[in-house]
Amino acid sequence: MARILVAGGSLGGLTAANLLARAGHEVQVIEKAAGSMDGRGAGIVTHTALVDALRRCGLPEGEALGVAIPGRITLDVQAGVLGEMALPQVLTSWSRLYHLLRGLLPAGVAYRQGVTLESVAQDAQGVRAATSAGTLEADLLIAADGIRSAVRQQLWPDVQPQYAGYVAWRGLTDEAVLSEGTRALVFERFGFCLPPAEQLIGYPVAGAGNRTEPGHRAWNFVWYRGAPAPLRLAELLTDADGVHYPLGIPPHRVNWREVAHMREAARRLLAPAFAEIIEKCAQPFLQPIFDVVSDQLAQGRVALLGDAAFVARPHVGMGVTKAMQDAVALAEAIAAHGASPGALAAYEAARLGPGREVAERARRLGAYMQSCGQGASPLARDARTVMAETAIDLDLPSPQAGARPATIPA
Repeated sequence: MARILVAGGSLGGLTAANLLARAGHEVQVIEKAAGSMDGRGAGIVTHTALVDALRRCGLPEGEALGVAIPGRITLDVQAGVLGEMALPQVLTSWSRLYHLLRGLLPAGVAYRQGVTLESVAQDAQGVRAATSAGTLEADLLIAADGIRSAVRQQLWPDVQPQYAGYVAWRGLTDEAVLSEGTRALVFERFGFCLPPAEQLIGYPVAGAGNRTEPGHRAWNFVWYRGAPAPLRLAELLTDADGVHYPLGIPPHRVNWREVAHMREAARRLLAPAFAEIIEKCAQPFLQPIFDVVSDQLAQGRVALLGDAAFVARPHVGMGVTKAMQDAVALAEAIAAHGASPGALAAYEAARLGPGREVAERARRLGAYMQSCGQGASPLARDARTVMAETAIDLDLPSPQAGARPATIPA
């Protein structure tokens, strides 16, 4: 049995902790956030690999993950139906998965919140992590501490987030506050709206209390908009008091004036159903779109996992699934090689290629928005392809557009 320290208590870190503890290791998780984490994240697209990882963590058969939908729909600005596509999926939420994974943690796993990792040192005997709660020692350190990873900053300082030229306005809107027309038209499906230089997607997820029955769900939207750096990006990431957050502004600090401008733009640019969803969202939040691509995932007794290693743009809908696949590969490598640098080297060999592939696919799907956000001439965009390739499960057959769309403008 080895002592394994996991830095980062979000979904990737929790998956790793579950799998390693179930293999008999002594696992401790440290998370810098204190208190409830229910407000984090929003909607998540499930994939075969995500469900498989949850099963490995002990998820019972038949446990509901979220909301099942039959397919997709694209609307024009006047609410006309431009295209439909049959594609059954299950959409869940960050909160739902977080509560599941916390509940599945085996007894004996220490989950400590409000603990910040400050620095890491290692030798042939183990790892020493200096934290706000004192020095913690372990045989291995797994850094699942996200895009701002303190571990990556120390050990791989040249790997920095690269801004893609656009942002995503995101949020959850309660089903109960929406009009009957909006609920009937789009709520039960994965929705798209593609005005020039814009892209909105969204889908139903569990609502407050992780409830999935009709009337108690929510609709998760992601609205991509150009935001050239440095000026426009800096404006969006500065709160009403003038405080700037260069890598991402907390939801409750987003400038109310920017929220008002965003809602007004929705009324002008989007189909009425989507404009209503955005208008009635209680707390929209803002996500600048970054790429992070690592050349290494392991150094001695330390390994990167999830967004600490690769950040793929949300178009692929693979961020959480990728982190869970990392955790599965890590647990398998440790089972095969022991809790050793050799195990982490094997993990790197298994996950470096897939991480790069997901990041590259995300860049390709985001190329249109990147060209708009960087002020270049917009690339060609085929709306049918957008609907068919966004957030799909690559382990399943490719979806086919239905007979309804005769023309879907770019």
